[in-house]
Amino acid sequence: MEPKLLPLRFIPACLAATVLFVSASTVGQPAPIRETKGVEISHVESLDLTPWAHDVKGRQLRIRKLVFQPGGVVGLHSHDDRPDASYLVQGELTEYREGGYVKHRPGDTVHTAGKNVSHWVANEGKIPAVLVVVDVFKP
Repeated sequence: MEPKLLPLRFIPACLAATVLFVSASTVGQPAPIRETKGVEISHVESLDLTPWAHDVKGRQLRIRKLVFQPGGVVGLHSHDDRPDASYLVQGELTEYREGGYVKHRPGDTVHTAGKNVSHWVANEGKIPAVLVVVDVFKP
């Protein structure tokens, strides 16, 4: 059996439907913007991951938001098992380490000094402190 050909009068309708289908999938989506503008990037903190490189299998990159109520504390701990970097969004936090303490204010980027560092963090202020923490975690 030979295939039947479409009558010529249907070709414009098929073309119009194809154009409509293709254009409908991109309606409302702007063309990609190629340059960055109107964005301020904070001071960059970096942490060398070499001390943890031997133990990378099974780790996850995670991001969390911690809200410290006034008087809230994350107790003494180390980062021997996971590197981290943090950004203080709101409030003030005091980080205590052997040999002293550091006051962190909104906009500060914070990270541990690496392995063999123990510290605790407290909100000694009057408003909640919001800290965004990114770490390379092993569940």
